[in-house]
Amino acid sequence: MSEVHDEPVNRLERRKQRTRAALVQAARGFIASGKTNVPVLEITQAADVGMGSFYNHFESKEELFEAAVADVLDNHGALLDQLTGTSDDPAETFARSFRLTGRLFRRRPQESQILLASGLNLMSSDRGLGPRAQRDIATAAAAGRFAVDDPRLAMAVAAGALLGLGKLLQDEPERDDAVAADRVTEDVLRLFGLTADEAHEICTRPLPDLDDAGLTAP
Repeated sequence: MSEVHDEPVNRLERRKQRTRAALVQAARGFIASGKTNVPVLEITQAADVGMGSFYNHFESKEELFEAAVADVLDNHGALLDQLTGTSDDPAETFARSFRLTGRLFRRRPQESQILLASGLNLMSSDRGLGPRAQRDIATAAAAGRFAVDDPRLAMAVAAGALLGLGKLLQDEPERDDAVAADRVTEDVLRLFGLTADEAHEICTRPLPDLDDAGLTAP
């Protein structure tokens, strides 16, 4: 008997998950296009769900937009975890994440637009790139690879450089994103105490092939 009753429950739960996902995706689109001052009705129309369904999941559009940003940060963090793997050199671990994120600005444009729109608020977030960067900086400093005595401050500097890179790549579509990302990463590594030669060598080490990994989502 339990299987008979479980089936409708599972079906209902899947429908709820699809509705919530549709609302979050619609919100991501509005944030990426710079349109956050939109009525709930417009959001539900974009998500193709009923107005009542919205309030079954969120108390306000502000809560929805927060969930959408959190979704992007979680996805980006999971992606970095998938791609970066582990390295015996903590300086390389940090550099790899920075170089990959620079390349992803073009390959995942909607997520990148949301990251840029959220701006420096991301530095205080406990999700996504910020906490990972701070962790990697602290690890490299503890290992004597970075001459950094305040990992949080160093993370703020790195975040500013990364956001600046993202905006530049957005404004100059003809610029080579890989070359620009590696050059900025070199500069940050030198700022953290590595020599110019060592920073350059780290930034010439191979990265995962994003095309082969299927990470060219629009």
